[in-house]
Amino acid sequence: MYKAFFGLNDNPFSIAPNPHYLFLSDRHREALAHLTYGLGETGGFVLLTGEVGTGKTTVSRCLLKQLPDNTDTAFILNPSLTESELLATLCDELGIVYGDEPSLKQLTDLISKFLLENHSKDRNTVLIIDEAQHLRAEVLEQLRLLTNLETDTKKLLQVILIGQPELQQLLKRQELRQLAQRITARYHLLPLTIEEVALYVQHRLQVAGRHEPLFHKSAIKALHKYSGGIPRLINLLCERALMASYAQSKVPIDSKMVRLASAEVLGEEPEKKSLLLPVSIAASLLATFGIAFYLFSPAGSTAASPNLHQKTNPSLSAGQNQIASISADKMANQGVAQVPATRNTNSLSSSQQVLNSAIAQSHEIDTAYASILGLWGKVPYIGLSACQSAKQQGLDCFQQQGNWHSLVRLNYPAVVYLVDDNQQAFYGTVVSRQGEQILLQLNEQQLWVSRDWFTRHFTGTFEILWQAPHNQPKEIGQSANQAQIQWLENSLARINDRAPRLVDHFDAELEQQLKAFQRQHGLSADGIAGTQTLIQLNLYLSDAGPRLGQSKRLY
Repeated sequence: MYKAFFGLNDNPFSIAPNPHYLFLSDRHREALAHLTYGLGETGGFVLLTGEVGTGKTTVSRCLLKQLPDNTDTAFILNPSLTESELLATLCDELGIVYGDEPSLKQLTDLISKFLLENHSKDRNTVLIIDEAQHLRAEVLEQLRLLTNLETDTKKLLQVILIGQPELQQLLKRQELRQLAQRITARYHLLPLTIEEVALYVQHRLQVAGRHEPLFHKSAIKALHKYSGGIPRLINLLCERALMASYAQSKVPIDSKMVRLASAEVLGEEPEKKSLLLPVSIAASLLATFGIAFYLFSPAGSTAASPNLHQKTNPSLSAGQNQIASISADKMANQGVAQVPATRNTNSLSSSQQVLNSAIAQSHEIDTAYASILGLWGKVPYIGLSACQSAKQQGLDCFQQQGNWHSLVRLNYPAVVYLVDDNQQAFYGTVVSRQGEQILLQLNEQQLWVSRDWFTRHFTGTFEILWQAPHNQPKEIGQSANQAQIQWLENSLARINDRAPRLVDHFDAELEQQLKAFQRQHGLSADGIAGTQTLIQLNLYLSDAGPRLGQSKRLY
């Protein structure tokens, strides 16, 4: 009803997946590149995760369009199936005929025969499973067994798992460790930044026929705030804001309209000013100064843990340098119900308050990126994403899945994806490490946390900045020249702290060394130094930039 009023020829904010409105942010392009790379590596599994509505299905549809013509694709949208039901659905998608009430073996044999015939015809087979967090462990194991069918150079079935963050936790289960080791590429899709929200909204308006701005800058900020950068919610809020603007015959759309739209769509009441706000602020300040006086006074320091100290971060401004640092023991006790009824109880409670406050202020990943850029002596650029800002200043972003050992082994500061006790996402920057503790920056707070606390809250996804070498080859394998093969031998020898050999060809020993390195880092152990393997090698070999530990290298 409002199209003519706004000069539109279509509804720009429908939540239907219209390909004409496809918008790929930097994150979506990175996700697409990871999926494409994973399929190109001839491995078994590729993983894409992200919150509800962040555009995972959009990326998968875009990937489907880019697959070669010699690819047969099976797309499963409802994975709440048993092993037999999943195999039967796969047969249906691939056009494989089976009889009534087939057994698991019969379905497996039919699929295996199809895959072998496809391979003989030089055709690829790809299975895409959406909402994969609903897969049962036994079904995932059945999928792994299907990917056992392979030649000397490739898997005959490639599987793309798309799901919500819970999928990452599912794959950490002990019985699925074999499957987790077969994932050749993975990516966690984040919501849009505030700059990307503005580009997203303008893009959809332009496709619908309006080229003049319709949303005020304050409205874009409100959209980002209430939607959290999730495209599906942005569409719903924009649709309702357009209706409000049309009803009032008022343009441009301002933050008030978006706030009211949020109240209608999300059920959140508009913010109201409270007369008690000054009183609450004063009370909070009084409590903060009281805690600080208690902790840092001579009497308080006797009762508190001897590990409690202030930590100054040189990368922050002078006004930000009064930063609390809490001992790892107290952090490990976060969420523990039983606390000793001593004077230490008050100290522990105050530590929890500081931690909870820091977590509450760490829901924006851009803040974590600003911190890691600061450690490299760089700054974020207005109008650019964090990775674009890094690129402009000679650095590259590298996202990886791993655990405590992965971070320690790489020895780089990292932006880490965390979840609180309510499974809500927040983001921090690992700044430094001492033994079994790491210095974690949350917004403007820096806190020493224990390995146990970190492991319980770490999702497994982290990103680092690094300085990539120039003129790096895309691949080093049997057909590489002698100089590249010798470089690979020298690099592996340096990482393994041994003397390098003089090699004139890609021999069996070098291949075994390379495969061992690939297995250690969760890479496809194919004995070929592809893009991901070369990145891992160069991360260790680089001398540029800050490190977590005292040493520049930690192999």
